[in-house]
Amino acid sequence: MNKKTDHHWEIEKLNEIKALDKKPSLLMHSCCAVCNSWPLEYLVPYFNITLYYNNSNIYPESEFDHRLSELKNYVDLFNEKHATSITIIAQPYDYLNYHATYLSKRADDKEGYKRCGMCYALRITETLNYASQNGFDYVTTVMTISRQKNADKINGIAKRLASGYPKIQYFYSNFKKNKGIDFSVNVSKNLGIYRQEYCGCEYSVHNLYDE
Repeated sequence: MNKKTDHHWEIEKLNEIKALDKKPSLLMHSCCAVCNSWPLEYLVPYFNITLYYNNSNIYPESEFDHRLSELKNYVDLFNEKHATSITIIAQPYDYLNYHATYLSKRADDKEGYKRCGMCYALRITETLNYASQNGFDYVTTVMTISRQKNADKINGIAKRLASGYPKIQYFYSNFKKNKGIDFSVNVSKNLGIYRQEYCGCEYSVHNLYDE
């Protein structure tokens, strides 16, 4: 897949969904309020959305809790404004297992390479598993809105993983388009939403404070 093809797929899929008699269900992996703002605004006319906060990769636990709290506050405001009933499914924090099983094995990787790809794959796999067990029609992730993340890479990983879940469709996206980043920045400024300075990874936060 290339960027042009992915974006065309996104638009064509939304046009297809718009013609349906009822909205399909979408489980959307969510990492924070800021990254969620544009995807929610963009997709709520097309889907019945549930957010999935499965982020044991975030370090430390206080950061995990802070981002979840901000997300809950933002969703409450969004539901009130749009007369929606979006809910958040938050998985328990289990950083010790994540670190021992996965992260520690990629300690020497450069930022943005295999360690990050591993983390994307885990977040998407967990979302696909939950969606499969609970009858969702679609899965996606808000991660493609980040300037630091390559949407093509994320979509490529998702395409490979979603092939193992034939009853679920993965919604390919590049939420950076349509001025999605500008929207998220404006929302965070207007509402005073916390904007984190690192992705969440322990190695990322160490690099931030070492600079």
